[in-house]
Amino acid sequence: MTVFRCQDNCAERGYLYAGLEFGAECYCGHKIQAANVSEAECDMDCKGERGSVCGGANRLSVYRLQLAQESARRYGSAVFRGCFRRPDNLSLALPVTAAMPNMSVDKCVDLCTEKEYPLAALAGTACHCGFPTTRFPLHEREDEQLCAQKCSAEEFESCGTPSYFIVYQTQVQDNRCMDRRFLPAKSRQLVALASFPGAGNTWARHLIELATGFYTGSYYFDGSLYNKGFKGERDHWRSGRTICIKTHESGQKEIEAFDAAILLIRNPYKALMAEFNRKYGGHIGFAAHTHWKGKEWPEFVRNYAPWWATHTLDWLRFGKKVLVVHFEDLKRDLFVQLGRMVGLLGVAVREDRLLCVESQKDGNFKRSGLRKLEYDPYTADMQRTISAYIKTVDAALRGRNLTGVPDDYYPR
Repeated sequence: MTVFRCQDNCAERGYLYAGLEFGAECYCGHKIQAANVSEAECDMDCKGERGSVCGGANRLSVYRLQLAQESARRYGSAVFRGCFRRPDNLSLALPVTAAMPNMSVDKCVDLCTEKEYPLAALAGTACHCGFPTTRFPLHEREDEQLCAQKCSAEEFESCGTPSYFIVYQTQVQDNRCMDRRFLPAKSRQLVALASFPGAGNTWARHLIELATGFYTGSYYFDGSLYNKGFKGERDHWRSGRTICIKTHESGQKEIEAFDAAILLIRNPYKALMAEFNRKYGGHIGFAAHTHWKGKEWPEFVRNYAPWWATHTLDWLRFGKKVLVVHFEDLKRDLFVQLGRMVGLLGVAVREDRLLCVESQKDGNFKRSGLRKLEYDPYTADMQRTISAYIKTVDAALRGRNLTGVPDDYYPR
């Protein structure tokens, strides 16, 4: 048992909380119905990760699995999407409708789950089910007060109105973008999906595969990625059967081997920590506190921080037809940024498929939980060094009339 293993298991099953007890037991749930006690009472090391705490005797170490900054709320296993205006052609936008005098969120979500639809929209005493489409894309949220009519069966829930719908995403998988295959004919161009490690390359591959319907490849081979469904992982990167090729390389010879590239850039403070977690905890795990506090972290920053800068500078210098995508922009406006990426890959952009991707965006490689350090691991010297690298990269981007780095890269 490790902390991330428990978090991952609970997150996969749609739960909101993960709790660890007795160093080896994992529990999942949607509510905490117990009193807080002193953290000192959680005093047992995890059986699979010495230095990390996994509860105590009759004491749970509890983690909330839904990231606060995503502002997504859950009702049971359904995810709150927001308040939206009634679509113009309701029967086409949301094809299943049922009237329920004693309406509740539970009843509507259960109905749409049973009918195998990923969206449940509450409209007063009516429940509508459907998919995200161009008729109902869920891109323009309204003020939640417009949907604040209470449910007839639940005093503390909002059920929307006939004009403004409260929308939840059910656990039903939107299968419109789940089909994937190899390219039917050998590609005429090799397109790199280039990034510094920890910048979200695996996540971007997941998005591209769903958006295009074609497998992505890799300059390397990672058996864990292959086992998670990245079937292009085993192909030689020059096979021409995949839509693009993951690479972290930054040498001139390696860069010039590609005909075009999507260059994914992420805040170095976040990218370095993500790669450190991957290095010591796996794709969805976390480095133990002993690694952060030991010699591994400062040595890692000393070696990897310069590479973060040279990676981008080299691709801008030697790359052919480079499309720069900031990880933060992709996260904030997936529909638009993913559309740009698919456009470079030479595949027709299908809006309904992109909307499907939005509802499946996390995939299997999102680190679950709010596993945060109690301290900032970056020393003042590290921050000064990294800030200088950020300024260099920003200047290089602006020098090519591209968007500079996002403002939140500075300061720590």
